[in-house]
Amino acid sequence: MSYSFKILKKEEIEQIVPLVEKLDNYTVSQDILKQRFLEMSEQNYECAVIINGTKIIGVCGLWYCTRHYSGKSVEPDHVYIDEAYRGKGLGKQFFNWIYDYVTSKNCEAIELNTYVSNHLSHKFYFNEGFKILGFHFLKKL
Repeated sequence: MSYSFKILKKEEIEQIVPLVEKLDNYTVSQDILKQRFLEMSEQNYECAVIINGTKIIGVCGLWYCTRHYSGKSVEPDHVYIDEAYRGKGLGKQFFNWIYDYVTSKNCEAIELNTYVSNHLSHKFYFNEGFKILGFHFLKKL
């Protein structure tokens, strides 16, 4: 199969909602999700996707910032590949494309969060050379 990778245009952002809804531990309604993605698309955010033919089968949000300890960085967020396409090396291909893309934007580092219970993602990120740096905390207001 032939897959392609691209950055979605802002006006296409709602196309990822069905995939993002499949993430584990997800409790946000579809309406709120659409609203938030529209808002995110106006910030330091881009959305990379994997396409098979005309169908989006994978998604990865990219948040950009500059950090005092790592320089210009990107944070992959809500990474998801449709279950039917897993185990074929597509995640590695996607991340290689992302590495090349963000390097072309002068990023010096990549940081990400993953759920503690998502052991398959931990294995993937360790194999990609990521190291655990700290804990991610959240307080809802």
